Amino acid sequence: MTLLAVIADPHYHDCGWVPKHSGLPGAIRTYAETIASTRVFNESAAAFRAALDRAVAEGARHVLLIGDLTDDGQVPNIAGAVALLAHYRKRHGLRVFATPGNHDFFAVAGRPQVKTFIATDGSPVVVDSSTTPEAATLGALPALQMMGRLGYQPETGDLHWESPFGRNPDWAARSYDVTSPDGGTCCRMIDASYLVEPVPDLWLLSIDANVCAPRNGATDLRDAAQFHDPTDTGWSGVLHHRAHVLSWMADVAQRAQVMGKRLIAFSHYPGLDALGGASADEVALFGASGLARRAPGAEVAAAFAKTGVQVHFSGHLHVNDTAAYRGPEGAFLNLAVPSPVGFPAGMKLADVGVDQITIRTVSLADAPAHDVAFTAYRAEAICAGQSAPPASHAHDYGAFLNCHLAAVVQDRYIPREWPEDMADFVASRHVDDLLALIGVAGLDAPDIALAALVEDWYRLRKGGEAAAPFIAADRLAFYHKLCAQLPDRNGSDLAVRFITLLRIMRAYLARLPNGDFIIHLPDLRITPI
Repeated sequence: MTLLAVIADPHYHDCGWVPKHSGLPGAIRTYAETIASTRVFNESAAAFRAALDRAVAEGARHVLLIGDLTDDGQVPNIAGAVALLAHYRKRHGLRVFATPGNHDFFAVAGRPQVKTFIATDGSPVVVDSSTTPEAATLGALPALQMMGRLGYQPETGDLHWESPFGRNPDWAARSYDVTSPDGGTCCRMIDASYLVEPVPDLWLLSIDANVCAPRNGATDLRDAAQFHDPTDTGWSGVLHHRAHVLSWMADVAQRAQVMGKRLIAFSHYPGLDALGGASADEVALFGASGLARRAPGAEVAAAFAKTGVQVHFSGHLHVNDTAAYRGPEGAFLNLAVPSPVGFPAGMKLADVGVDQITIRTVSLADAPAHDVAFTAYRAEAICAGQSAPPASHAHDYGAFLNCHLAAVVQDRYIPREWPEDMADFVASRHVDDLLALIGVAGLDAPDIALAALVEDWYRLRKGGEAAAPFIAADRLAFYHKLCAQLPDRNGSDLAVRFITLLRIMRAYLARLPNGDFIIHLPDLRITPI
């Protein structure tokens, strides 16, 4: 058995960085920007250290880092993250194998960034990469050169290393042409995928699914605006622009089977719907405005299954999920790994054996230094004439992220994504009003505002089993009972849409095990622990 620690989306941000020409003593991001984001910023370094410490404590010596190592691919953040990982390697022998995420670099020449930080007096200070160049996102080559020791380059002692292009690790030898959708513009891009055998008979397959394609009519390939953002395309970009990766994956899987290698694949993007299989219903309900629009389609699942790669870890969505595909092309599992910087903070441990893989989902709710920016958040609130945010009084990291999620639900998800009539109903009603609207009687409902149910809906959406500690037991029991007796989609249009919302919650509650479980090979049977 070989124990792997799996960490997704640490989004490392160095609060000690002093942006040039800013007059700032450091780089504490504002709470206003924090609650406008699905991730937290200033707490990321401490949460990442907590994840690495847990890997060491459990006895892991290899880490799969599932993309988005940094906040936004800025030089100070890459340098800080790489230095931190070098420290853990030197002190604990912990080796990290990374795959690119959409926040690690962008296209050829990077892209500009504008961030807001908190001055000592609590006032906001905007840092623009047009005047502070180190605040910009790097392009692929300089970023990968800084991260080369994270598996992207072979090392002495590796039993095997290759890329889709062979054994030559030079970046020039690992490039290919990407064309715009109309075929009129061509750009040479790096494919950072690799296969490595760090210990006998264990093959780790890092798949670079981060595809930046030029837009139709692009003429200046140093202009970030002339590229499509890979954030929303994910694996569909691989199908359309990196077909060589799929044939290489199939070849790797076949060789692994013949040679008796244990093959574990990972990429930043999920190969299956990682929202409990309910993304299509969510898009129908809220439109293509949130995470659900990023769910890969049937063509991705079929193409992935055809490669013969059976076990794949993903990140990107900051959710905890297990999804399975079984079709005429083959079968595979997608294990979505939660992030240290989003609710519920976590990571996974995978004990890889010959005929089974034991998966454990580890909470990082007790990560230290969760209050690193609390003084700054309170100063920011005073400067703005507001009360200190509840999150700035959280007693631990888990509670802090729970407060952050509640704020994001109320300040981002509902105002941006929900139909106005649904949002208005939630704002002024209780759970009993919802039951009356959809025609459910005889249930002993908890006396809570409907907004609290909606917050729990998002907790279950992101965390699955890992969300349970943050939802009162009586409320969770009620949700199970309610979702077990939902009426047909009838009644008023508003009632039908809330029934759909609860059907999605039912899918979240009925997910495959995503806490602790065993994957039995080769049939991919799952048994909870």
